[in-house]
Amino acid sequence: MPPSLPHTRYSDDGFWWWDGASWKPAVSPDRLWRWTGQTWVPAQQPAAAQGKGPGSAILISIAVFIGVLILVSVIATIIFVSMSDQISNVLSNVIG
Repeated sequence: MPPSLPHTRYSDDGFWWWDGASWKPAVSPDRLWRWTGQTWVPAQQPAAAQGKGPGSAILISIAVFIGVLILVSVIATIIFVSMSDQISNVLSNVIG
């Protein structure tokens, strides 16, 4: 049976690896190379996530604002409808 290769342990953020004695950088200073545990390989750039960015943040903000506006409108309408008799009494007392 061939000897098993030692398991390379990386930090939680993936930027460091443990060599058994100390933490070593797993990414080159220019971020173009990544350590695999045995050799340096070209680092792959993360694929741009679709739908993420300033455009979607703006759309989400607008949607949340409209949602809050609708919620406040519905609550205000329910309150005004339930208090309509009291409001008409107050107005008639002010006018009279």
